Amino acid sequence: MKWLVSLIGAALVMVALRDLFHTLWHPTRRGGLSRHVMSALWKLSQQFPLRKGAAGLAGPLAMVTVVAMWAGTVTLGWALIYWPHLPDAFSFAADLKPAEHGGLVDALYISLVTVATLGLGDIAPAEPWLRIVTPAEALVGFVLLTATVSWVLEIYPALTRRRALALRLSQLQRNDPSLQELDSSAGAAILDGLAAEVARICVDFLQYAESYYFHDGADHTSLATRVRYAAELAARGGNARHAEVRLAASLLTTALADLADILDERFLHTGGTVQDIYRAYAEDHDRSQM
Repeated sequence: MKWLVSLIGAALVMVALRDLFHTLWHPTRRGGLSRHVMSALWKLSQQFPLRKGAAGLAGPLAMVTVVAMWAGTVTLGWALIYWPHLPDAFSFAADLKPAEHGGLVDALYISLVTVATLGLGDIAPAEPWLRIVTPAEALVGFVLLTATVSWVLEIYPALTRRRALALRLSQLQRNDPSLQELDSSAGAAILDGLAAEVARICVDFLQYAESYYFHDGADHTSLATRVRYAAELAARGGNARHAEVRLAASLLTTALADLADILDERFLHTGGTVQDIYRAYAEDHDRSQM
């Protein structure tokens, strides 16, 4: 029975590490618990009366929740590994009575101290195998801290690129170039640049899918609002006389179709046309009236 509890604890640790691995270093559509947590919090935020304000907090709060989930699961898992072997497999400081420190709370204390790499030393492993397992938990705690920092540093540049593209589209929409203005080398450069930026956003949504659950704030920096104008520009450029403009417009159309496929496959699940998907994207980010 002792080893069964320890095996359950080891399984919890592996679940947390697997989820961390698939979230940060090998994102897949099958993603683990973190993806479900972020999706659930995003949907929950849309139920509040002050929907825009709640949606603005959904992404940051979801990241905090996921990190807390990882830390809590790892801590509980290792506590279950230690618990069946308390107090016999541990040595205690002189002022502690081993018989009084064999409960789950004590196991959680040991696990918390270890995962936080505090190393207080009042309760230390005595069995040889625990002398190996306990430092391994400290290493996992260090990995968890490093992973959290790297996750933040990866997510926010992706958000910046998305908002920069939305702002660029907003600037173009306010100037609204005509077909005659687009039918030039400058127009081809604009459309080609937009196609390249949309391709980067496709990669961001594949690599950092969690960035979808961050609200973009003002309408001029909201890609959910502005992406349909990119489709308008691509359609306009497709009627140009210059071949390079038509090619750039075709590239932009393809990039937008790829982006719509990613949004629908991973987040929206509408099964509709590109325009249907972008309309659903705007609605999901509370931009249906734009």
